[in-house]
Amino acid sequence: MANIAVQRIKREFKEVVKSEETIKNQIKVELVGDNFTELRGEIAGPPDTPYEGGRYHLEIKIPETYPFNPPKVRFITKIWHPNISSVTGAICLDILKDQWAAAMTLRTVLLSLQALLAAPEPDDPQDAVVANQHPQYKQNLGMFNQTARLWSHIYAEAPISSPDYTCKIDKLCAMGFDKNAVIAALSSKSWDVETATELLLSN
Repeated sequence: MANIAVQRIKREFKEVVKSEETIKNQIKVELVGDNFTELRGEIAGPPDTPYEGGRYHLEIKIPETYPFNPPKVRFITKIWHPNISSVTGAICLDILKDQWAAAMTLRTVLLSLQALLAAPEPDDPQDAVVANQHPQYKQNLGMFNQTARLWSHIYAEAPISSPDYTCKIDKLCAMGFDKNAVIAALSSKSWDVETATELLLSN
């Protein structure tokens, strides 16, 4: 890895670890290995959002050309959000693409991702299931929030869940379907057991 990238990321790593702002916002970062090319991030779900109480893990890969190109970041923790793929964890955020500037830092990236959880941008969707095929966020915000809260509970250890949705998951799991597939099917079919079952049978 280029020396400039290593020096820069070492400094930024310390900045995240010691920053009062990141500590207050429950944002963490740790090394994977010892060469600063791969990091593991963790952000807390922001208060007053469906993600509250959840812990979201991120894979952060630092390119050779850092800081002139952005880090490659994806969610390892499954999440229901218009700008994050519920399948791959890929993130649609301008500063991770064409709006990146060399003056930005790892701390900027982590704080921006936490802000994205609090303020989704449905007009710039990453997840076609959430935003396009089934525009739940725009058409039925209540259902979107319930779904996001349930995913937070199941995948990110958030305390709150919906008993009604949990019953539907249990019902389809009892038919022998995989739990993750059941959650994805119900979420994309507005929690309608019948159409979710059809989807599961067609896969």
